[in-house]
Formats: sequence, C-alpha cells, structure tokens
Amino acid sequence: MTIISPSILSADMLNLKDQIKQVENGGAEMVHIDVMDGHFVPNITMGPWIVKSLSKVSSLERDVHLMIERPENYIDDFCESGAEIVTIHQEASTHLDRNIAKIKNNGCKAGVSINPATPIEQIKWILTKVDLVLIMSVNPGFGGQKFINYSLDKIKELNKIRYENGLDFFIQVDGGITNSNAFDVVKAGADILVAGSSVFSSELGIEKSVQLLKNASKAANV
Repeated sequence: MTIISPSILSADMLNLKDQIKQVENGGAEMVHIDVMDGHFVPNITMGPWIVKSLSKVSSLERDVHLMIERPENYIDDFCESGAEIVTIHQEASTHLDRNIAKIKNNGCKAGVSINPATPIEQIKWILTKVDLVLIMSVNPGFGGQKFINYSLDKIKELNKIRYENGLDFFIQVDGGITNSNAFDVVKAGADILVAGSSVFSSELGIEKSVQLLKNASKAANV
C-alpha cells in the first residue's frame, strides 16, 4: 500500500487545521512538514512549534523533512515537539551516521534525503540504519516545481538495492508529484508520495486530490 504524505508547505496556514482534516478525510496517512533555513535552501519556513501544534489537532503521522544546515543542532527540538519521522539531507550532514543515531535515540524514525543530482552511492553505507530514504525529484526550496524525470531511474536503482540486500526502509519521493505521474513513481518502487501544490492548490479540492493520488497508487500496485 502506498502512503500519501501531503506537504503543508503549500497549505493555507490561516486555515491549516481545516485543511489537515480534509487530507485526513481523503485518506492521507501522514503530513509532511518541510523545514527550511534560508541557507541550505533559498527559503525559510517553519520550526518545531508547527509540529507541536499539529500533534494537538491530528492523528496523522508527523513526517518532518529538515532542509537545513547543521541538522544535529535541531534534531532534539523536533523530536521533542512531536515528530515521528525526521529526515535529514546527506548533503547537509557532515556526520550522517552519528545524526541518524541521534534521531533514533530520540525515539523517532530516521530518514536520509538526497537531492536530484546526488547519486545513490553517497548513502549506500547508511542504508542498513535508516527507516526511510527520501528521493528529491525537484531541487529543494520551493513548492510547485516540475518533476525531474531522471528521478525515476534513481527510484528504480534504490529499489533494486533494497531488494537485492533484503533491506526494509521506505522509499519516499518528494517534488512535482501529481495524479498524472504517481502511477509511474509507484511502479518504480516508491512507498510514500509527498505532494504539496497538487493537493492544496488543486481546483478539485484537497480531499478529492488525495483520493486521486491514492487511486493512481493503487493501480500501480495491482
């Protein structure tokens, strides 16, 4: 079963509680929280307070993506605020193994993310220790970008490595996910789809948009 994790980067923050209820009604299992610091990526977003607030209004699993420099300085804060998954970037983490251990020691699931141009080879030694690998299918920093097509090859490569080595981490894909490409992304091996603008900015409405993503994912799993 493919999991849908809508990204609140594209949500209306003044109506966030209501919109979270709509993604729940649509069948989403997670909520994706993009944290940006204006240094690792050219944007500034939200901090631990939003994670704490979400934990009070929703039972969705809180999926925190740290697109920040020196993530080790903030792991404790995000875990304590109610994050259940914390994902850090290979490109931003000098001591990746240590930081993955720090996330797990805080009682959270640990994820590692790589940017579009970063090869899978860069994270192969950490794959036995993570719960999730996030393949960025756009260059991180802004919502509403188009899916980078060679990301499909990266997903397939990672899925093959997972299968051949008997590993059990989830493959998550974030960036440009829509109803039209969800089938191909899941067929390539993705387990979790992160979708922002295609959910929160859709003319079809939030609930219907989540349902369409789930339907496309189910078709790929047949």
